[in-house]
Amino acid sequence: MRQALSHTFTTHDGAELHYKHWPASQSNSQPRRAVVMFHRGHEHGGRMAHLVDELDLPSYDFFAWDARGHGQSPGERGDSPGFATSVRDVQTFIEHIAVQHDICEQDMAILAQSVGAVLVATWAHDYAPKVRCLVLASPAFEVKLYVPFARTGLKLMRAWRGNFFVNSYVKARLLSHDPPRVASYESDPLISRPISVNMLLGLYDAANRVVTDAHVIQVPTQLLISGADFVVRRAPQIRFFERLGTLRKECHILPGFFHDTLGERDRAHALIRARRFIEQCFKEAPQRPSLLDSDRLGTSCAEAESLVMPLPKYSPNALYWRATRTALRLGKGLSEGIRLGFETGFDSGSTLDYVYRNHPTGKGPIGRLVDANYLNAIGWRGIRQRKLHVEELLRQAMTRLREQNRPVRIVDIAAGHGRYILEALEGLDERPESILLRDYSDINVRDGKALIEQKGLTEIARFVQGDAFDQEDLARLDPKPSLAVVSGLYELFSSNDMVGHSLAGLAAAVEEGGYLIYTGQPWHPQLEMIARALTSHRDGQAWVMRRRSQAEMDQLVEAAGFRKLAQRIDEWGIFSVSLAQRVS
Repeated sequence: MRQALSHTFTTHDGAELHYKHWPASQSNSQPRRAVVMFHRGHEHGGRMAHLVDELDLPSYDFFAWDARGHGQSPGERGDSPGFATSVRDVQTFIEHIAVQHDICEQDMAILAQSVGAVLVATWAHDYAPKVRCLVLASPAFEVKLYVPFARTGLKLMRAWRGNFFVNSYVKARLLSHDPPRVASYESDPLISRPISVNMLLGLYDAANRVVTDAHVIQVPTQLLISGADFVVRRAPQIRFFERLGTLRKECHILPGFFHDTLGERDRAHALIRARRFIEQCFKEAPQRPSLLDSDRLGTSCAEAESLVMPLPKYSPNALYWRATRTALRLGKGLSEGIRLGFETGFDSGSTLDYVYRNHPTGKGPIGRLVDANYLNAIGWRGIRQRKLHVEELLRQAMTRLREQNRPVRIVDIAAGHGRYILEALEGLDERPESILLRDYSDINVRDGKALIEQKGLTEIARFVQGDAFDQEDLARLDPKPSLAVVSGLYELFSSNDMVGHSLAGLAAAVEEGGYLIYTGQPWHPQLEMIARALTSHRDGQAWVMRRRSQAEMDQLVEAAGFRKLAQRIDEWGIFSVSLAQRVS
C-alpha cells in the first residue's frame, strides 16, 4: 500500500487547508499524472485513501483534500464562508498542485463524490479548467430532505436568525452495504454530522445553476449514479448528464448501490469503469471543441435569439413584462438610478458609475427606498463585486510588472467613467507611469476627465475618445501599454468577430510579457428581465445579451495571443474577471 504524505496549502483568505499526497509508485509516465480526489459532505480526504490502491493506477500521483470545516482543515465543522468560497478553494488547490508538485492541469483527472462532486461540477462550469477528465460519483444536486417545504423553511429561518447548523439524518448503514466501511464511519472522530444552512442552501443554488447550464462544461465526464440512493435524488443527475456539453461522457447507474458509491461493498464495479475512463482519456491528446463560432451556432446563440423574439401580445408572459415596464417607468419618477437608466441606458457608463457608488438617491424616503431596492438587484451586486475583482487583479498585475522591473503603463479601452481603474490606485505606494482611459461615449469622456481631476491624477492619467473595436487604432496605441483592461464591454456585444478584432488590436499593442484583464458573463439569472424590460445605451433598444461561457471567453483571449493566469468570479457565478499574459 502507498503511504500518504500530509501537506497544507494556503487559500486566498489565508486558511491553511490540509491534504494528503500519495506519490506514484511507478515513475514510468512523462509528464507526471495525477488523480485529485474530493470527498463527500461530513467526511474528509482520508475516507478516500482506499481508492489509491483499489483504482490500480500506480503511475499516477493521488491527492485528497480536507475541505474547509472538515477533517484536519480549520473552520467550524460543516461550514465555509460560502459555497463559492469552497469552489474557489478547488481552483486554488489545483493551482497549488501544479506549482508545488510540478503536474500540469491538463495532466490531472478529478474524482469527486456527493457534495464534492457538486463543488467540482460548479468549478468546471465557472472556471473552465483544462483538466483531463471528471469522474463524478453520486453528485448531490438535490438532497432528499423529506420534510415538506424544508428548503423554504430553512431560508425563512436563516433570514430570521442568521446562519445556523442542522445535523445529517443519514445513518451509516444507509450509506454503504460494506460492514467495515459502516463501522469506520461510526468510529471516525474526524467525521462531523452538522452542516451549516449557508452551505446547504448554497449547495442547492449552485446545483440548480450547474444542472440547468451543464451544456457549457466541455471536460470529458463520467457519471456514476447509485441505484438505491437514500440521500440524493437521481432526476437532477440525469438532467445534468443529458445537458453536458462534452461529447465524451458516460453515465452508469449501479443497481442496489447506496449513496457512498466509491465505498460500497461492490465498488469494484464502479472502480473498473472509473479506471478505464481515466486511462482512456490519458491515452488520447486533450481535445476541446472550438467555441469561437458560438455566436452563430449553439445554445447561447439560440438563447439570445429567443430573447429578441417578441412575445404573443396577450400571452401571460407578455402581460407580465408589460406590467414590469410600466412599473419601471413609474419608478423613474422616484428613483435616481432608474431615471438615469432610462436616460442613458441601463448598460451605460453613467449607470455603471452610479451602481458602483451605491448611494440610494430619490425623491423623499419612498424614492430612496425604491432606489435602494433597485441597487440591490442581484445583477448590480454582481457588478460591484466585479469592480472589486478588477481592482484586485489590477493591483496584482502591477505588482508583477514592478517585480520584473518593467514600467506600468495602463490602458482601458472602454473605461466608462474609469472609476474602478482610478480607485484601484488608492493607497498604493507607487503610481503607474501612465494611464490612458478611452471610451466611445463623449459623456463618459467628459465625466471621466472630471473624475481624474477629482482624484488628483492629471499628471499621469488622460481620457480620450476611442473605438474599442477598431483593431488598427488599438494596435497604434502610444506609448505601448504593459497592462490592458477590458471590463464590462464584450458582454454587451454578441459578435465574436468584433471581440476578436478588439483583442487582436490589444495583442498588437501590449508588449510581450504584458498583461490583460478581461471580464466575462457566463451566467445571469435575470437575462429575460433585462431583455424584456430594460433598454440599452444603443438608441434605446432592448438590452439583449448573449452569454459567453468562460471556456468561450478564454478561447477568444487565447486565440489573440494571451495565456490565462488567474480568475475571480462572484458568489452567484454571474461575472468573472481574469488575468492573462501576452505570449509570443
